[in-house]
Amino acid sequence: MKFPGSVLASVFLFVAETMAALYLSSTYRSGGDRMWQSLTLLFSLLPCALVQLTLLFVHRDFSRDRPLVLLLHLLQLGPLFRCFEVLCIYCQSGNMEEPYVSITKKRQMPKNGLSEEVEKEVGQAEGKLITHRSAFSRASVIQAFLGSAPQLTLQLYISTLQQKVTAGRCVCMLLSLLSIVYGALRCNILAIKIKYDEYDVKVKPLAYVCIFLWRSFEIATRVIVLVLFTSVLKAWVVLVILINFFSFFIYPWILFWCSGSPFPENIEKALSRVGTTIVLCFLTLLYAGINMFCWSAVQLKINSPDLISKSQNWYRILMYYILRLIENASLLLMWYLYKTDIYMYVCAPLLILKLLIGYCTAILFMLVFYQFFHPCKKLFSSSVSEIFQRCIKCACCHCPWQKSSESVGKTDVRSPEDRDETPSSSKISSVPSQILNADELYSA
Repeated sequence: MKFPGSVLASVFLFVAETMAALYLSSTYRSGGDRMWQSLTLLFSLLPCALVQLTLLFVHRDFSRDRPLVLLLHLLQLGPLFRCFEVLCIYCQSGNMEEPYVSITKKRQMPKNGLSEEVEKEVGQAEGKLITHRSAFSRASVIQAFLGSAPQLTLQLYISTLQQKVTAGRCVCMLLSLLSIVYGALRCNILAIKIKYDEYDVKVKPLAYVCIFLWRSFEIATRVIVLVLFTSVLKAWVVLVILINFFSFFIYPWILFWCSGSPFPENIEKALSRVGTTIVLCFLTLLYAGINMFCWSAVQLKINSPDLISKSQNWYRILMYYILRLIENASLLLMWYLYKTDIYMYVCAPLLILKLLIGYCTAILFMLVFYQFFHPCKKLFSSSVSEIFQRCIKCACCHCPWQKSSESVGKTDVRSPEDRDETPSSSKISSVPSQILNADELYSA
């Protein structure tokens, strides 16, 4: 049975970030910064409440008679209790024989074009651990993008305005960044397992390292760009955030309405139509929050039973990163034009260059992951290198200057040949005429 390391990592980040945020809010209160204290508490306590609701929803504890569990979740101690329960299940799993097991069938990755189906016995203890891992993975994503990402942006903005970084704020920002990167990593793994649910997916350690580097560069550069832009144009950043947020929030609903599909009723049997609508709105809210800071790795599809599109759309990924790179460059340009005296000792062109290179580095690690380390790359209809080759060929075919040069080259090549062939044919035809004339003179 696999050790529940992901559960321990989620609980550690949850507890550490919450404690750091509470300590930081107390320092703001002692310093008289009521606004910073309120925002720090908001971005700390709001994700805590959402994490408790997520764990209760995944484990279906609302419809079960477990008053102690509900009380612990109300006291914000639900993740600690769940972690203790996971460790107890893991430690007791090898000491008793399971009377009931379920058999699951998974297909292995194809080798030489063939894919075998393997049966695996899953006991009750292992099934409970799988449920706990799934619940904590979803809780980590919610904590990362609805709490840690706004918290990191806020603390970096305060540090920029005050032009100093205290030890408590530095620890809080570091934990928030780790929480966001870990949430993005879990989002990638969840997307892979949902898309390829019928396959036995095994993620290698190098794949985790590549995803970690990809997400670290992407999220760090994105947060810094937003903070720099906010520090000089506070009113316009609201417009930028609203456009980004509502674009990703409304897009899945537009696709759903255009498809003409009926309203989904298979999310949870115990939910009413109003409850299903609330859950779907919360999912689109989370989807928009993720895409605000990084690529979500999935396309939300409301009319699908899994709520996720299982097709690998390279065009959507390409368009997202191209538009995000253009947006980051535009925000940095506006910051450069309107920067204030607090950036007097900052080399602005060098900082802009570093941030753009950092975002391009994130794109490079993403391409490396999909090309070499993706656990299901054998199932792709086309790889990253093949897509690049197609793009280059399309660019070459539709390039007007190359077409004109090729046409000019063809006319230049043909004209000398035509000129050379004309005298040569005349010369050849003149030879037999000379021979005939000589024969006629000889006969005469």
